[in-house]
Amino acid sequence: MSETVAGPVTGVNDMPPWPQRIGFIAAVFGMFMAILDIQIVASSLNEIQAGLSASEDQISWVQTAYLIAEIVMIPLSGMLMRILSTRVAFTLSCVGFTLASLGCALATSIEQLIVLRAIQGFMGGAMIPITQAVSFSIFPRRVMGSVQAVIGMVVTMAPSVGPTVGGYITETLSWHWLFLANVIPGVLVCWAAWTFLDIDKPNHAVARHLDLIGLGLIAVFLGSLEFVLEEGPGDDWFASQRILLFSLTCLVAGAWFFIRTLRSDHPIVDLRAFTNRNFAIGAGMGFIIGIALYGLVYIMPLFFGYVRGYSSLQIGQVMFVTGLTMFLCAPIVGQLSNRLDLRIMLFMGLLLVGVGTIMNANLTVESGFWQFCVPQIVRGMGLILCIIPASRIALGTLPPSEVGNASGLFNVMRNLGGAMGLALIDTVRDIREDFHWNQLIPAIDTSREVVVAEIAKYQAMLAGSVPDTYHTAVAMLAQRVSQQAQVLAFNDIFTWMGLIYIASVPLVFLLRRISA
Repeated sequence: MSETVAGPVTGVNDMPPWPQRIGFIAAVFGMFMAILDIQIVASSLNEIQAGLSASEDQISWVQTAYLIAEIVMIPLSGMLMRILSTRVAFTLSCVGFTLASLGCALATSIEQLIVLRAIQGFMGGAMIPITQAVSFSIFPRRVMGSVQAVIGMVVTMAPSVGPTVGGYITETLSWHWLFLANVIPGVLVCWAAWTFLDIDKPNHAVARHLDLIGLGLIAVFLGSLEFVLEEGPGDDWFASQRILLFSLTCLVAGAWFFIRTLRSDHPIVDLRAFTNRNFAIGAGMGFIIGIALYGLVYIMPLFFGYVRGYSSLQIGQVMFVTGLTMFLCAPIVGQLSNRLDLRIMLFMGLLLVGVGTIMNANLTVESGFWQFCVPQIVRGMGLILCIIPASRIALGTLPPSEVGNASGLFNVMRNLGGAMGLALIDTVRDIREDFHWNQLIPAIDTSREVVVAEIAKYQAMLAGSVPDTYHTAVAMLAQRVSQQAQVLAFNDIFTWMGLIYIASVPLVFLLRRISA
């Protein structure tokens, strides 16, 4: 591992005054709401679809609109902080998020809901990097482990419990309360942030150099990229003209944006943060973390829903293990990060996530809570060991004036990792499921003795209930084969996701050490 690099001189040697601490706590709550709402509707889309008489294509946009708008806003947050000040930028974002949440609850059509979800994602997207930037701006280095532990708990817990909370709210109340639940906390966060988060002054002069063309380019680039990653697996990727068009749009807008940004004296997003080795590698680690953080939250409900037929609450009970593990480990990891080499912690974290994921690569059609319990504990410990060091490594060697912009870039990388992970999961699942089906289907040979015996067993079970017991029995046997193909595809996904993490371990040796 390389030489030590001291962290930047922040000018903060003591703990911030209590008003600023209260403001930070309010920001953390706002951040939690924004991240939670990414996944809170995931388990309730059927109820929303029925309530608004939406089509299958329309309902997917309830998620997609939020994600596209959020990822566009995240890198712009640094610019907003400079122009408006941290307090104003965060408060306006929270006000917009809260009002959009109320609008979502009152929506009477799917079109209204999609537009309001986009506004909600756009406004919520600013709160995430602003909160992280605030933590590095006001707290001294000696307590940064504990501070990042708090943020780490939010980043990991929110997507983990989102589907569970959403399913519970929908089952006990109605889908409208998924959004109404944000209103009162949102009002309180807005008040607290406005009152206590006064940590810097606005620089309105920055607005005079605002690159509107660059703003449009980054919006088109990130928006079309997120759209392709979200919709590509369902549209058979480049076989779809729509995906091909958005891919070309993404390519052109992205190339134009990068060229313009690198040549501009006043770029809309300053990419020079990537010249810092620790930030570049740390952001890459954020990308990899996003694959597991969002990918595992996505794939496990798929397995339990399609293979085991679990309800939202049953799925939530299984997935709660990871969230609980990270919640319990976060304070310990935070303290350790003040004492141990962050690179060692990241090394161990990547290994644990990789091993914990591969531990689930031997699933059967009977796998349930206990088959996932230990692997989730291992993955939970690994994820929190990755998240806290990665953010400190990425942002901890930058001067305070660059943290706001860099925090936005770091969070974009994590979200893109999540989007890429979901796209790969869906694609690999389809390909491997077809592969395993083609491998297994020859086994249903009606001339084989074991097949004849199984068909006879099904016929005896179906006698008197269906007119054609033979063909029904054959169909049931084919369904078993299809289910087994699904399970084998899930095993393949867990394997390659685990290998991604293990393969990324050598990157740790390229990092410079950060001194306390």
